[in-house]
Amino acid sequence: MPVMTPMQEPRSIMAPPPFRSFLVPGQLVRHPDHPEWGDGAVQSAIGERVTVMFPHAGKVMVNAMVVQLTVLS
Repeated sequence: MPVMTPMQEPRSIMAPPPFRSFLVPGQLVRHPDHPEWGDGAVQSAIGERVTVMFPHAGKVMVNAMVVQLTVLS
């Protein structure tokens, strides 16, 4: 069994950097699975949570790690 020096850490305990969405309030986006919702305006983007106001669905919170919104502007 290899001996670990104090400067080494096992990779399993190293956390990945936090996810940050590139979307900003005011951007127009479209949900790829729900085009019938229309073109939505981003209201907020905090971490992976993006809140979008769609004209035909209202306010929707989208997990940006799961759904890749199409940027229109």
